[in-house]
Amino acid sequence: MQSYTIGQAARLLGVSPDTARRWADAGRVATHRDEVGRRLIDGKDLAAFSVELAKSGGAEGDTSYTSYTSVRNAFPGIVTAVKLGDVAAQVEIQAGPHRLVSLLTREAVEELGLEVGVEATARVKSTNVHVDRA
Repeated sequence: MQSYTIGQAARLLGVSPDTARRWADAGRVATHRDEVGRRLIDGKDLAAFSVELAKSGGAEGDTSYTSYTSVRNAFPGIVTAVKLGDVAAQVEIQAGPHRLVSLLTREAVEELGLEVGVEATARVKSTNVHVDRA
C-alpha cells in the first residue's frame, strides 16, 4: 500500500503542510513513522479522510481548503473508490474539495494500477475526465 508524507498529503488535500500537520497532531488522520522518522499516512486512510474532509467543507474557519483552480485544469488527488465491471470501470478521485468521477475501461484501470489510496490526476476538459497515474 502506498503511503504519503505530510507534504504529499497536504498537496493532495489542497492545504498547506502546516494544516495537514495540525490535522495529524489532532488525530483527525492516522500517521505512522518510517525507518528515518518521517510521518506517513497510509493511502487508504488518506483516501477516507479526503472524502470526510470534502463532505465537511474542511476545518471550521479554515480558508486554506478553498480551491481557486479552473475546471479545465489537472486535479491531482487520491483514488477513493474503484468499481470494476466486466468491461467498464468507475474511478472516484478526491482532489482537495473536488470529487471527480471518471468512467473508463477496466483494462485502463488495471494498466494504471488504480486502487483506493493511489495518487492520480484527473484531467478535465469539457465533459471528459481523463485519469493519469501519478
